[in-house]
Amino acid sequence: MFYRQFSFVSLMLMASAMLVQAAEDGFVPLFDGKTITGWKNAYEWGTVEIKDSEIHLTGEKKFFVCTEKSYSDFIFEGDVHLPEGKANAGFMFRAHVQPGKVFGYQAEVDGDPARGWSGGLYDEGRRQWFISPIKADPENVKAWRARAGETFKRNDWNTYRITCIGKKLKIEVNGVVTTDVEDDMDASGPLGIQHHGEKGATYRYRNLRIKEIK
Repeated sequence: MFYRQFSFVSLMLMASAMLVQAAEDGFVPLFDGKTITGWKNAYEWGTVEIKDSEIHLTGEKKFFVCTEKSYSDFIFEGDVHLPEGKANAGFMFRAHVQPGKVFGYQAEVDGDPARGWSGGLYDEGRRQWFISPIKADPENVKAWRARAGETFKRNDWNTYRITCIGKKLKIEVNGVVTTDVEDDMDASGPLGIQHHGEKGATYRYRNLRIKEIK
């Protein structure tokens, strides 16, 4: 009986310590694990479900679910798990959100191991692969791949960290800096998560949180 009580107390202390740490490091959750409060689907299609404290996106056409709030300078963290088979996704940031249209900065989540551009900076709906890596420049792509390495885990959870301070944009995947550039196209906008449009495929997201930098 004493052991069972001690275990419960230990778990409570651990949970309290985690909450204190979260408060001290300045991060606040963007997803409560139960609802999509604070988020909205910008499209008329796509299914959004909450399962096991994860956001599950399923559909037949590409769509984005975005925050209702805009953010300027911040550190954002989130986990993503791609479905098996052909898949591609991304985390939008400082995005432009309109009914049926989302465009702007996207931290790439690449499901193609042969290409391996996860952690690249894609300009969704505009310049595309013009920033990091630069698709038209083979030497730039080669250097980018050497930097990013094999950090992305194709059939597992991957943690992204996006830092935006002024025109400085940095993306990290599983602790590895994959993109570190300057670009002043956008200064503020919502965050977003993507379903790429593969029929029946489910994209999973969790642990979405942000620390705004004033």
